[in-house]
Amino acid sequence: MKNKISGNLILMAGLTGLTAGCTKEPPRRPNIIFILTDDQRWDAMHCAGNGIIYTPNMDRLASEGIRFPNAFVTTPICAASRASIFTGLYERTHTYTFTKPPIKPEFLKESYPYLLKKSGYHTGFIGKFGVSVDKGWTDSLFDYSKITAYPYWKEVNGKKIHLTDLHGEYANSFLDSCSSDKPFCLSISFWAPHAVDESKEQYFWPEWCDTLYKNDIIPLPRTSTKEVFDSHPDFIRNSFSRERWFWRFDTPEKFQEMVKGYYRMISGVDAVIGRIRNKLKEKGLADNTIIIFMGDNGYFLSDRQLADKWLMYEQSLRVPMIIYDPRVSGDKRGKTPEIPSLNIDIDPTILDFAGVKIPASSQGQSLVPVVNGQSVKPREFILFEHLWDFVSIPQSECVRSTRYKLIRYPQHPGFEEFYDMKNDPDEVHSLIKDPASQPLISDYTKKLDSLIVVNKKKL
Repeated sequence: MKNKISGNLILMAGLTGLTAGCTKEPPRRPNIIFILTDDQRWDAMHCAGNGIIYTPNMDRLASEGIRFPNAFVTTPICAASRASIFTGLYERTHTYTFTKPPIKPEFLKESYPYLLKKSGYHTGFIGKFGVSVDKGWTDSLFDYSKITAYPYWKEVNGKKIHLTDLHGEYANSFLDSCSSDKPFCLSISFWAPHAVDESKEQYFWPEWCDTLYKNDIIPLPRTSTKEVFDSHPDFIRNSFSRERWFWRFDTPEKFQEMVKGYYRMISGVDAVIGRIRNKLKEKGLADNTIIIFMGDNGYFLSDRQLADKWLMYEQSLRVPMIIYDPRVSGDKRGKTPEIPSLNIDIDPTILDFAGVKIPASSQGQSLVPVVNGQSVKPREFILFEHLWDFVSIPQSECVRSTRYKLIRYPQHPGFEEFYDMKNDPDEVHSLIKDPASQPLISDYTKKLDSLIVVNKKKL
């Protein structure tokens, strides 16, 4: 009888353990905040080697996370780049840019906001939307949205507030509405440091930034010379990039004033990032909230005596990118992997973090393995494109490896460029007519053609 009772007790204990195992809660899905700045080039952060700009919160994010020094946008203009960020698709595939119809619903149904909301995430959007969608689609993507526009100075409840700070207040209000029992994904899209093109002043920053950089002297870029500018074809010398150079950089005094204004706007964003992180800590959400930070395209600061972006040179293509995952062990943080990363990688990366299946149509790659310290095979060649049909900005296509870059202009077939970026990082000595480089140029031409065909097949 005693043995029978003991056996029953053992059986009950086993069943209790089995039941406990079945009711164990799965790991909580992480919260995700995606922060996007407008026109911030890759080196406009102190942690990226800029010894003048003040960005302590971006620097902290990089030291605690992963900074990608070789981050690029596949199309260097805000409309097409933002569509690529949402969808994980090249411009040639999603076809959206300025003056084009809204992003197609079939692409939005495979975007990270739609799929995360469908999977149970509380989704939010704040700031510059930058794309067009059919009526009703904003609500299909986001539970909470505060879409904003110029001017930078707003009157709110009788108080003057800078748009960047207003975005921060909206973000903290969103976080106040969140709870630990439901994951959230918040996309914050700052207008800063985009210039107000219609204004003589161009750049507007929070008042506390007034004293920043007052005693600094901003060095001119090495390529800001007449010789480099004159090396461009007429269709670049007479483009919007040159016209806007006269708005901002055509005198030494104006150059100093404008670049400092641009830096002050970035410092304003940096301060808001710090406030958001403080709110996460206050709410007890910091330990389970991933933060992804990047810019929507690069920016010429008188490089080549040009302004804005749009072209296929490095200053236009390269952007800041940082991914911070508080769950990753300390020995894997503070890294700067050389692997090229793209704006089309944001969509699959966010989905991967959330445990949501990445659509087969995605043209990007998840960066989660890189964040986790795993070895990843990098892309050997990258396609870049700018397809907006606008007379003052030349269309362009480009293929880039870690060393070489081929640029061509579909509307100007007689002009191409080929650069050895290892020996010519400033891209001022085109090898397009160099006899010894012709076999390599032929290979890159074929590679560019093949990448274009691959993307056309995705349509």
